[in-house]
Amino acid sequence: MFDTGREGGPVARFDGDGEVAQTPPDALLSALASCVSVDVVDILEKRRTPATSLQVDIVGERVDTTPRRFHHITLNFAIAGKGIERVHVERAIELAVTKYCSVRDSLAPDIKVDWTIKLG
Repeated sequence: MFDTGREGGPVARFDGDGEVAQTPPDALLSALASCVSVDVVDILEKRRTPATSLQVDIVGERVDTTPRRFHHITLNFAIAGKGIERVHVERAIELAVTKYCSVRDSLAPDIKVDWTIKLG
């Protein structure tokens, strides 16, 4: 188990076995989902169509060799809000993933990141 954080900031706990906290790879997926979600919410708010709910289920596929790095990540969005249209959600996610999310930009460029959208 490891506790991490910047000095004076909140602490995050990681568990190499994943029994009482996220494993480091799980935390990486959580960081990506959170980073993209913040950007999507901001973009939709700027369009004056704020999300009333947003859920992201993220699935990471890893290689079988060492190191067991990710090679494909899928973000499955479920989003709702008054006036939200699919075309605007698609554009917000595309911008978040390809332009604004610093976590995505920090990943190896050969890791494929795609997404699905469910409106409701």
